Amino acid sequence: MPELLETLDTIQAEEASVQRLFTSDDGRPVRSLRRANDPRYVESLTEAARFLQEVLSGRRPAYHLQEALSTSDFPVLFADILDRQLLADYQQVPSQWRQYARAGTVRDFRQVKRFAVDGGLGLLTDVKELTEYPEDSQPDATPFVYSVTKKGKRFQLSWETIINDDLGVMQRLPRNLAVSARNSEEFFATSLFAASTGPNATFFTAGHANIVTANPALSVSALTTAFTILASQKDTNGNPILVDAAVLMVPPALQVTAENIINAIEILAAAGGGPGTGNDQLRVANWMKNKVTLVVNPWLPLIDTTHGNTSWYLLQSPNGMGRPISEIGFLRGYEAPQLFMKDPDSVRVGGGSISPMDGDFDTDSVQYKVRHVFGGTLLDTKSAVASNGSGS
Repeated sequence: MPELLETLDTIQAEEASVQRLFTSDDGRPVRSLRRANDPRYVESLTEAARFLQEVLSGRRPAYHLQEALSTSDFPVLFADILDRQLLADYQQVPSQWRQYARAGTVRDFRQVKRFAVDGGLGLLTDVKELTEYPEDSQPDATPFVYSVTKKGKRFQLSWETIINDDLGVMQRLPRNLAVSARNSEEFFATSLFAASTGPNATFFTAGHANIVTANPALSVSALTTAFTILASQKDTNGNPILVDAAVLMVPPALQVTAENIINAIEILAAAGGGPGTGNDQLRVANWMKNKVTLVVNPWLPLIDTTHGNTSWYLLQSPNGMGRPISEIGFLRGYEAPQLFMKDPDSVRVGGGSISPMDGDFDTDSVQYKVRHVFGGTLLDTKSAVASNGSGS
């Protein structure tokens, strides 16, 4: 596995091992620094990483690994290497939801509130000489409540599989769990605004004025209408909400249509901007090309079993001045998934510790557990418009 070999190469040096194992790619601490500051632990971990690399590259026979796993400290170091590789793979797997949602952190499992506050956005008024400045009213903030929950799964490998697999399972394990964690985030983020019958019926309503008129199929004309609706939204002070960038989200079935619209060089439009025929047309540069980011969301047809292949969404970009449609929050200090290994529940006759790779007493199974903690909520209804594409 090239990624694992690269990681093992990197952590052979003492300084690299501390950085790679105890901090994320952006420098944030992700593991206990107690171990990072223990020279004996770092030295042992580096030795274990070098040993494992030699087995994976074929320079050392695979059965040597089984011998090493029978020692007292190698299973702990081996588990740390797997856990760190899970983190590295998790960071490398692309995250779609960050293109349209806001990331947040929470302190614990209790409910947290997020507020849409438009106070201070009202227009300034004239102030006459020697008169008091007028006091601006603060509109009631709209609360959005959510809490993070613990998600995970437990699985086991037989002792025979580990003996016979020549590390194939161990090479795939971190990558598979990283993909599983990302998929769980994407499914959750999508299910906030998409339901089995189409766009979320309590979020996208006529009262919120965020449904594209007549639910048209995706087209240049329909996308123009969606932009008009999105740009027509006003905050609680009655001021316009500026849309400097937007995200067009479509299912895989609409990817080609969306790509053609966004990447077209020119658009033929009527003089007034609507559909035109004959000579009543303008040939204009495609203004959507630099204003719209395309997100092809494969979870839409899996969640929306009614209109999943025709529904499309235009969302404000969470960057810049945008108002994100949702927030996905993580428990502080546990932003990435974690991998655990069960201690053995047996001892050798005559005493002495055994390796976790020898499995439990009853079945010889080796058990792993992955844990990931996150949650989220929809935010401002003014941040998105949707069409189920049915034309009705």
